[in-house]
Parts: sequence; structure tokens; C-alpha cells
Amino acid sequence: MAVNQKKRAVVSYENMSSELAAAFAEKYPKGFNDYFPDLIKYDKPDGSCFYAVTVEIPDAIYLVKIKVKTDDADDIKKWLDETDDDGDGEGGEGTPDDTGSTLPDDNIAQYSAGDDDSSDA
Repeated sequence: MAVNQKKRAVVSYENMSSELAAAFAEKYPKGFNDYFPDLIKYDKPDGSCFYAVTVEIPDAIYLVKIKVKTDDADDIKKWLDETDDDGDGEGGEGTPDDTGSTLPDDNIAQYSAGDDDSSDA
């Protein structure tokens, strides 16, 4: 008894055939929100890895590789070191944000509209 097995292959998201792209769009119509739960990490023999989802068409089953940026320990350490430049361990008070302005200090009373009379106590 010969069993007709489907072809199995790995292809990147960017290099999908039009038939595979149509099957991908049908299976995951909302894109990332749909396929994120199905995303699986596959380890390669050289120690690296890739993330992929399974998509089946009539004559084949594909692992479609999805580019995923994961946190890198060196990137995290660099980010943490950059936020604590003044050495006080607070990290960020009074430092410019992306717009170039500084963050407000801890004295929130300066933002009061005067509606609350705290002298009644």
C-alpha cells in the first residue's frame, strides 16, 4: 500500500508563492494577531533558531518562517545602563525624553488648580 505523502518544506514569509500566500491569508486573515498563538520556535543544528507557523495547501505542508525580534541580553544591559547615567540609581528623573523635554519632578502640587483646600485639616 503506497501512501501519498505531501511535500514538506520551509519557506520565508517574504518568498511565499502566490498559492501559499493565499492559503496564509485565508488561515490568518487578521495577520499577526491571528498567527501569534501558532508561532513556534525551531532550533537549528548550528545553535541558531527561527520562528514559523504551519500552512497547508493541497499538495504540500509548509513551515512559513516569520521574522521575530527577541530580546538580547546585551541590548537589555545597554538599555539599562543608558537610563542610569547620573549614578543615583533613579534612572531617568530630569533626563530628556525623545522630544527633548525633561520629565516633571515629584512635586505634583505645582499642577494643582487650587480647587482642593488642604488647610481645612
